[in-house]
Amino acid sequence: MAWFKRTSTALEAAAEKRVKTEGLWIKCEGCRQVIWKKDLDANLNVCPKCERHFRISAEDRLNLLFDDEQYEVFDDDLASTDPLKFTDTKPYVSRLKKTQEATGLKDAILNAEGKINGKTAIVSAMEYSFIGGSMGAVVGEAITRAVERGAEQRKPVIVVSSSGGARMMEGVVSLMQMAKISAALARLDDAGVPYISVLTDPTTGGVTASYAMLGDLNIAEPGALIGFAGPRVIEQTIRQTLPEGFQRSEFLLQKGFLDAVVHRKEMKGYISRALDFMQPRVAS
Repeated sequence: MAWFKRTSTALEAAAEKRVKTEGLWIKCEGCRQVIWKKDLDANLNVCPKCERHFRISAEDRLNLLFDDEQYEVFDDDLASTDPLKFTDTKPYVSRLKKTQEATGLKDAILNAEGKINGKTAIVSAMEYSFIGGSMGAVVGEAITRAVERGAEQRKPVIVVSSSGGARMMEGVVSLMQMAKISAALARLDDAGVPYISVLTDPTTGGVTASYAMLGDLNIAEPGALIGFAGPRVIEQTIRQTLPEGFQRSEFLLQKGFLDAVVHRKEMKGYISRALDFMQPRVAS
């Protein structure tokens, strides 16, 4: 009996040790370096060794961009009505409810207004942890409202994309958002108000095929996956090996699809300087 007691105690001690250290260390998928979580947070969730940019939440994105983490959130009460009554492995309405409880958000978007180095701006930040940041009716409506608010109040609009594309559970309703947002952005351009698109890892599918690539200035974080179809799908379709770094932000910059690739630490300052340059359009 003593032997079993000793084994049980050892197992319990090991389990307790795992519980105490759970989540305190993170392995970088880029360089395989094990990083202390607090050090990673202090470095804006960028690997201190290889500079790999970890994904961050929409709330963290707003805190990063706005002065003193002060901003007003608006249109955060919009929620999907499950227009198709869709069911795959589980009902869409159940998937929505579970994700809403896990993230504290109604959908994969946060709209906010605040100041970026003293300049008022409207930011729509996408939340990847909400069903892969997929674009459904709520995301489309929220971004459209943000763009319309920018046009009416003559305030620059910034959309931070982090998405797998259109939300299949909403079918054609989701695809309609591409045209809806694009039309709103055309009206914003007619009003002479700047739109800056920030593409983060990943930005794919219908999001890339619409508003993510329509900015007066299109900028991306380093190493971000950006494209329409995934690289595996493309390889299988054209039956060719894709070049090194294909669909990564640096590759797209080289090919002229982006205006700049900006490190997360420099993003706020870069956007602020861009707004200084675009300011005459706002004042006109």
